[in-house]
Amino acid sequence: MSRPTGRVLTLLELLQSGGTRTVAELADRLGVEGRTVRRYVGQLIDLDVPVESVRGRYGGYRLAPGYRLPPLMLSDDEALAVLLGLVAGRRAGLTAAELTANETASAKIRRVLPQHIARRLDSLLETLAFTDQPGELDHADSGLLLTLADAVRHRRPVSIRYTDRDGRCSERTLHAYGIVAHGGRWYVTGKDARIGEDRTFRLDRIADARTLPGSFEAPVDPAPAQRVLSGFATAEYQHEVTLRIHGTVEQIRAHLPASVARLEEHEPSDGRDPAAEHWLRVELRAQQLDWLPRVLASLDRPFVIERPDELRDLVIALADRLTSYARRA
Repeated sequence: MSRPTGRVLTLLELLQSGGTRTVAELADRLGVEGRTVRRYVGQLIDLDVPVESVRGRYGGYRLAPGYRLPPLMLSDDEALAVLLGLVAGRRAGLTAAELTANETASAKIRRVLPQHIARRLDSLLETLAFTDQPGELDHADSGLLLTLADAVRHRRPVSIRYTDRDGRCSERTLHAYGIVAHGGRWYVTGKDARIGEDRTFRLDRIADARTLPGSFEAPVDPAPAQRVLSGFATAEYQHEVTLRIHGTVEQIRAHLPASVARLEEHEPSDGRDPAAEHWLRVELRAQQLDWLPRVLASLDRPFVIERPDELRDLVIALADRLTSYARRA
């Protein structure tokens, strides 16, 4: 798109925002002189866009009242940001009226978007999942998100260039099952075709993605969000920790969520109330252990450390420090 054409479209966007815009304001926003603004207005009028001239001290240009606007001229990034914000809002505890307004706003925006953008955004919205209440998310490259979403929706293999947490770069062929927002980051989960195993990849570590020929069958269960949570709980880290904690699942999960730890029954339930307190085995992996003693203390529940011994030493050291602090005059 040539620069003059781009400026004419920018002028139309400015006028579409409503109200009367002075020539000086439009010239400043477009980076041109006043007579150039008038020439651009003439071009819009030639295209049957009803731009009105307003006389007087605060005069300028505006669109005719009741004019039916053409499709929204949003870039991929802008459209993606708007719709993702609306989707996240649906999960934020809206009232019934607010939820209705959210859905109607989404429908209106999607209805007036250019078809090529609307189709790609539909693919993303259909493949997107959240593991928890959405908060502020890291910026994600819109082209990457939309390419992966299209691959998920149409079950197409995709080639990605990925850099892992140790800085190693590799090219992988991924059968992507879904895109997941978790803990403020974007992830894609699926099968790494080279090794034939499920993997989860952070989007900010993917340098490039391109769709490949062919197709694949995606498993029905577990859902992509659950795959991401399970992947975090079983990832390889320096320390493997096994605990027994006496309490309810809810009490433990409040401090050790599914993305951090796995829970299983340590003693037969014998038909007991699932909300009743009993011993649960907790398994997790951690790169460092220094944060766990504080978490165990905050649980305020009886616990037994099965492994590693290093964690037991850290808990004892924390208890000694707290005792010394409490004894100080």
